[in-house]
Amino acid sequence: MRQQLVKTVSDLLKKDKRLILLLGDIGVYGFQQAFKDFPDRVYNIGIFEQATVSLAAGLAKTGLIPVFYSIAPFIAERALEQLKIDFGYQQLRGNFVSVGGSYDYAALGATHQCPADVNILKQIPGMKIIVPGTAEEFDRLFREVYSLPGPHYFRLSESVNKVSFPVKFGCLKVIRKGKKAAVLAVGPMLDKVLEASRGLDVSVIYCTTVAPMDKYNQNNKLLICEPYYSGALTAEILKACYPRPMIIDQLGVPNKFLKHYGRREEQDKQLGLTVAAINQRLRRLIND
Repeated sequence: MRQQLVKTVSDLLKKDKRLILLLGDIGVYGFQQAFKDFPDRVYNIGIFEQATVSLAAGLAKTGLIPVFYSIAPFIAERALEQLKIDFGYQQLRGNFVSVGGSYDYAALGATHQCPADVNILKQIPGMKIIVPGTAEEFDRLFREVYSLPGPHYFRLSESVNKVSFPVKFGCLKVIRKGKKAAVLAVGPMLDKVLEASRGLDVSVIYCTTVAPMDKYNQNNKLLICEPYYSGALTAEILKACYPRPMIIDQLGVPNKFLKHYGRREEQDKQLGLTVAAINQRLRRLIND
């Protein structure tokens, strides 16, 4: 996805003179050609994430479209106040692209892990949150919304799905229909969900826009599979389905500090985010 970010933003820099790229001391090598081609619109601000968000807000006030790229905890957590006041409160147009969400940088410990980003940023009114499952989906969604009003947060992942879908901003996509239950997969969780639900009479719903959330109107038994701290979508789904009774199960990153080191796949196993775990939860939901 990071390579696609470089391709997508570099292409848009050529086409849209309003676009300004700000880097948080990452992606400098990837964007080396963009630095040469657009020296007045591509800047490595460095490890000054809070100041960079405020700088982006100033650019947005002049009619420019800032894109800020950094690691998830340094955008969503370190610069939260600036995102809230400078962009959320003023509803300025801007794009914030992160890598390293949850535990993509597992070996670097809590300072570089960020399973809380989506849950945190959902508390900023008007913040749009996009979680693509493939590089192609990121390209499609970024081009669709980057110039729209308000702030946008794009969560890029090291884990990607095998197949891309023609996703649209703000829309859920029904991948498979079933009768006994439904499972909602957010972004890069889709491959595991498809494998875990094979042979089961369940609907598979694909979500790449976490906020604003599309209206859910499928089965009243639902398993939500999220690649961050679980619970970000539950309240909105319950509200959308009221007064119809719902049985909802959640499978995501547990709400705790991750103190075990290792690759992402090892962390998935440690935390129970596996095909076998999803299959077990679905079978329990069906039989409940």
